[in-house]
Amino acid sequence: MSDNLAIDGGRPVRETMLPYGRQCIDERDIAAVSEVLRSDWLTTGPMVAAFEKALADLAGVAHAVAVSNGTAALHAAMYCLGVGPGDEVLVPAMTFAATANCIAFLGGTPVFVDVDSETLLVDSERLESRITPKTKAIIAVDYAGQPCDYDLLRSIAQRHSLRLVDDASHAIGGTYKSRPVGSLAALSTFSFHPVKHVAMGEGGAIATDDAELSRRMRMFRHHGIDIDSRGREENGYWFYEMLELGFNYHVSDIQCALGISQLAKLSESVARRQAIAAKYDAALADMPAVTPLAVREQVSHAYHLYVVRLELEQLRVDRGKVFDALRAEGMGVNVHYIPVHLHPFYRKHFGTAPGDCPVAEAAYERIISLPMFPGMSDKDSDDVLRAVAKVTESYRR
Repeated sequence: MSDNLAIDGGRPVRETMLPYGRQCIDERDIAAVSEVLRSDWLTTGPMVAAFEKALADLAGVAHAVAVSNGTAALHAAMYCLGVGPGDEVLVPAMTFAATANCIAFLGGTPVFVDVDSETLLVDSERLESRITPKTKAIIAVDYAGQPCDYDLLRSIAQRHSLRLVDDASHAIGGTYKSRPVGSLAALSTFSFHPVKHVAMGEGGAIATDDAELSRRMRMFRHHGIDIDSRGREENGYWFYEMLELGFNYHVSDIQCALGISQLAKLSESVARRQAIAAKYDAALADMPAVTPLAVREQVSHAYHLYVVRLELEQLRVDRGKVFDALRAEGMGVNVHYIPVHLHPFYRKHFGTAPGDCPVAEAAYERIISLPMFPGMSDKDSDDVLRAVAKVTESYRR
């Protein structure tokens, strides 16, 4: 292999792009979906309830409510908590926009909280300082797959009579002090997008021990109607009433059959992600221009993402140039995320501005997500490390 960077005309580490994440589908998944396609129910049928039970059991809670995607899960969570105009909900700045959008959907105000510089998880001290009489809830985000400090967050929430929500879209299969993600907050939301641990094409869910919140979310996903079509079929009657204004946030039996099959492989998937992360950690310890995010004690990191921080003081170029060079080497790297308060929508409608969350903003200028998914081969991960070493050494000061 030429030492010249591919972006400068050299030979790339890989001829075909290695994505940062992708689904892993096997014959068992295909068979599960095929069985549903031959059945009487394609949506709102028995596989939805079966998936919800499997997810609730995995999370160690009494209830799980499956919906059409992770954003719908967040929207349902905010709805059942009664978030509306005049209410504030605290959210970390370093997350995907949906974490904040679900508050805006209902007329509430997202209040952005800065993050810890080492983990990019919400900074609990800053979070408590942002609580006001208008604050109704806290959404924590298990960024990249690492659970937050839920003992501390629960104590803050209890002290101020707030509801705590875990946006666990990155962290299914992880644990905090041996407790499974999904059981760590009043409500925990999940995403089942193809790059996530459980791939359903699209899909989401909310886990909770609260029966009343579960009931409200089930109604919300069904137009605000008190009983769905399968419930009417089972009870042999047609009558229903729309009690509140809800949405059509159903997930299909097709997706849930795939989800059940994927859940059965979750522990194996997480173990593989953790093995890849350990390999990255060991190799990057010898690359002074690249630093992985810190992992706290007493957590099991689920590694939806493997995020590194570039030590720009040791490089002659910025993150954008490193990003482009890695892509040229065949690495489908990504950036997670632009801090939400910097998006034009929030700057226009909520008055946010650069400088509101300086730690998140500084981190954004330096972070890159390396490829991370359980279907990666040893050669794939070797290629990632070769490309990172090649690019960063070429750009060292």
